[in-house]
Amino acid sequence: MAISNTEDERLHALKQLRLLDTPPAESFDRITRMASQLFDLPIAAISLTDSDRQWFKSRVGVDHWEIPRDRAPCGEVADTTRAVLIPDLRDHPCYRDSLLAQSGIRFYAGAPLITREGFCLGAMCVLGTEPRQVSEQEQAALTDLAAMVMAQVELQHAFGRVDAVTGLPNRHQLLEDLHDQAAGGDGGPRHLVLAEVIDALKMSDTVRVLGVGVIEDLMREATRAISASIGLDTQIYHVGAAQFAWIVRSSQAETGLEDRLRDLGAHLHKHLSSAPVRISLNPVIGVAPIAVGQTLAEDAIRMAHNAAQEARLTGQSVSTYSMVADDHHRRRFRLLSDMRTALISGRELSLVYQPRIDLRTGACIGAEALLRWKHPELGGISPGEFIPLVEQTDLAGPLTAWVIAEAIRQIMAWRDMAIELSVSVNVSVANLDQPEFATDLIEHLQRAGIRPSVFEVEVTESALIKNRTHVEEQLRTIRNAGIRVAIDDFGTGYSSLSYLRHLPADLVKIDQSFVRDLAGDQKGQMLVRHLIEMSRGLGFRVVAEGVEDAQAYEILRSWHCEEAQGYWMSPPLAAIDLQAWLGAQATVRDEAA
Repeated sequence: MAISNTEDERLHALKQLRLLDTPPAESFDRITRMASQLFDLPIAAISLTDSDRQWFKSRVGVDHWEIPRDRAPCGEVADTTRAVLIPDLRDHPCYRDSLLAQSGIRFYAGAPLITREGFCLGAMCVLGTEPRQVSEQEQAALTDLAAMVMAQVELQHAFGRVDAVTGLPNRHQLLEDLHDQAAGGDGGPRHLVLAEVIDALKMSDTVRVLGVGVIEDLMREATRAISASIGLDTQIYHVGAAQFAWIVRSSQAETGLEDRLRDLGAHLHKHLSSAPVRISLNPVIGVAPIAVGQTLAEDAIRMAHNAAQEARLTGQSVSTYSMVADDHHRRRFRLLSDMRTALISGRELSLVYQPRIDLRTGACIGAEALLRWKHPELGGISPGEFIPLVEQTDLAGPLTAWVIAEAIRQIMAWRDMAIELSVSVNVSVANLDQPEFATDLIEHLQRAGIRPSVFEVEVTESALIKNRTHVEEQLRTIRNAGIRVAIDDFGTGYSSLSYLRHLPADLVKIDQSFVRDLAGDQKGQMLVRHLIEMSRGLGFRVVAEGVEDAQAYEILRSWHCEEAQGYWMSPPLAAIDLQAWLGAQATVRDEAA
C-alpha cells in the first residue's frame, strides 16, 4: 500500500517506542482483561498498526499475534485517528469478506491509541461473535481504556524505563523484558551481552577534568556505533553509566559469537577514539549464557557484568561468564560486606605480633602488628586476600583506625607489665590520603600517654611512589612528632637514589622475597648486601624480613644489618604468647651469660 509522509512519521513514532514484537507485559494484559470483562466480550486486544500488519501487544481470546493490516478495522482506526464501531461485520461493505468476518467475528469496537504528538499507534479494541450495539457509556469506557494504555506506554517510555541521554531502554526495562519473556513462555537459551565502553575509574576522572557533557556525547556515539554493528533489529539497553546490553538468541550465538564481539570491540575503540575530545578507552565485552525462565533476570545482568570485569582484569576484549570467576567475585563481595559487620562487633578481628630482633644483641626490641580475621562461617581469611580488597573501598580508614587503636591498647597493657616494645603498624595510601590521618594518630598517642618513639608506621615503597608529594607531607608530620616511619617491602618499588635521599623515613625493611633463600642465592646475596650498604649510607636503619634459617641470620649479621624478622626467630604470635616467648628468650640469654 502507498504510504504518505504522515504515515512515515507515524510509523517512526511507533518504532521509536519499541513496542512491536516485544514480549507480553502484565501491565498491558491487565487492561485487556479489564476491557473483556467490562464489555462481557470474549475478545479484546491492544492492536498496533505496523506498515502491513496489526500486531497485538496484548490479547484475550486470540491465539495468534498478528493479522494482515489490509481490511482490518484497527487499520481504519490508525488511518482516521478516531473510534470505529461496527455492530455487524457481515453488514459492512468493507469488512464482510475480511479475515475477521470469515473467522466468525461479528462485532468490533476500537478506540485510537494516540501519542501526545498526535500519532495514532493503533487501537484498543473489543470483539464479539454476535452483533451488538455500544452505549455512550461503553464508548466512553473504551476511550478511557485506550487512554490507560497510552499512559502505560508513556510511563514505560518516559519514567524510569528510558535513558535520557541515549534514548535507549534502561536496566529496569531489560529486567522487565527478561521477566516478561519468562512469563510469556518465550524460554530457551540466550546470551546476554554487556559492553562496557570505559571503566568506571577512568570515567570518573574524565568527568572531573572535562565535565559530564563529554561522557554524554561519548555514550551517544557508542549507541550509534553499536547499533550500526549489530543491526537495528536488535534491541540495545543502556544498563549502566557506560554499559550497554543486548540479547542474542542461541541460533545467532552458535558459532563465532566471541569473534564477532571482538570485532565489535575493535570497531568501538576505533570509532570512539576518533571523537573530537580524545579519551583513552578500553572497551570490554562480557557474555553470559542464560536460559530464559530459569536464569533470574537480575542474575543474568550480574553474570554478564562479572564477565566484562573479568575481561578487563585479564586484559582481554571479550570474556564469557565463568562460574569459577563468578564464585571469586561473590566471595570478594561477601568479604567486603562482612568486614563492615566485623568492624562493628570487633570480635572477629585480632592482632598478632611478629618479633623484630636486634642482630647485634639478639634481643627483641619491637614487633610488627599483623591483622587476622576469623570469619564465623568461612574461618580464617588471609590478610593477602581481604586487605587489598578493603584498600579499594571506604573501609580502609576504619580498618586501619581499628588496628591502631588495638595496637595502642596493647602497648599500654605491656607498659603496665613493664614490657617495653615498639610496635609497627602497616598503613596504606588510602589511609595517608585522609587529610587528618597524621594529626589523628598523634592525638591518639597523646591521649593514651604513649611516647611516640614506641610507635612505628610502615608504608610500602610502591605506595610512596603513587602519590609522593602528599604522602611525604603526611609522613613528615608523623616523623616530626617523634613517631618512626619504616619503608616496607623495600627493593620492590623501583627506587632511585635521588628519590631515597628525600624519604622522610627512619628504617627500610628489605622485602622477604630477597631474603628467604639468601644462603643459596649468590646473586641475591649481592643484591641484599648492596641494599644494606646503600640504605645505611643514606642514614636508614635496616630490617631484613623473611629470615627463615640460621645461615641467613648469620649472613645478615655479618653485613651489619641492624634487625631481622622471620619465622626462624618466631612466627607471628598472639599478645599473650609473645609475652611467654619474651620470657623464654630472657631465660636463654641469662643462662648463656
